[in-house]
Amino acid sequence: MNDKAWTVLRVLNWTSQYFDGKGIENPRLDAEVLLAHSLKAERLDLYLSYDKPLLKDELRGYKNLIKRRIKREPLQYITEHQEFWSLKFKVARGILIPRPETETLIEEALKIFPHVEPPAETINVLDLGTGSGVVAIALAKELQRGRIFATDISDIAIKLARENAGIHRLEKTITFLQGDTFHPVLEKTGYFNLVISNPPYVPSGDFKDLQPEVKDFEPRIALDGGKEGLRFHRRISSQVSRYLAKDGWLMLEVGKGQAEKVVKLIETTREFYPASFVRDLSGIERVVKAKKKGL
Repeated sequence: MNDKAWTVLRVLNWTSQYFDGKGIENPRLDAEVLLAHSLKAERLDLYLSYDKPLLKDELRGYKNLIKRRIKREPLQYITEHQEFWSLKFKVARGILIPRPETETLIEEALKIFPHVEPPAETINVLDLGTGSGVVAIALAKELQRGRIFATDISDIAIKLARENAGIHRLEKTITFLQGDTFHPVLEKTGYFNLVISNPPYVPSGDFKDLQPEVKDFEPRIALDGGKEGLRFHRRISSQVSRYLAKDGWLMLEVGKGQAEKVVKLIETTREFYPASFVRDLSGIERVVKAKKKGL
């Protein structure tokens, strides 16, 4: 890559071709995102300055990002942010990158608990395995009458989730607790109106087939759901009734082809009305939900 007369457009065209040759899935998009990040600009700014030449320091900084990306480091770890529910979140290595399909959890929760201004009855929510905090924060934004608790086994994840809550001025609305699944809320029996989770659900044997961005960079602990991918769904569904209030709801994200199995896991407990599943925008059965039986 020659340092002379590299305009924004020439740089983008070269990078797109280079990424394409390296098997990067969205070469033009990645090139634009990285250049905008490197220049501390928006992507729209690039379109308005195609003829602008890059300075040597700008070009050098951009080259460093290109080197990281061709090693298949995820774009989100390089830029250190990801959008979710039209909100910007900080992300970091060692913590799962939020996926757009997880927004289906938020959509379904809001169908059950629609937006109502306080002083309506408080909704107590538990987000298990909060990661960077996106589900808890999105719900706190939408459910102004919500009291949100969020747990994660990773102290690094809890630290980042708290930081994200602070960015969105919700640090006083959400209680983040470090610990495994229900362990941090053992005393809150019969308390939650909604328990929601995007637990690990990749079957252990499938890791070899995942994209390098996932298997080589994202934390396995946040992805590996055991032999069938259902280790945590089984644990959650067998324990959750103790923590749900009368007529409380359980809502779980699942992987492709897992919905019917998770429905059966929930119904086997005999603590819930018949469970159902919801498809995401790609048509994949993505969320399983069930209502606890009343006393």
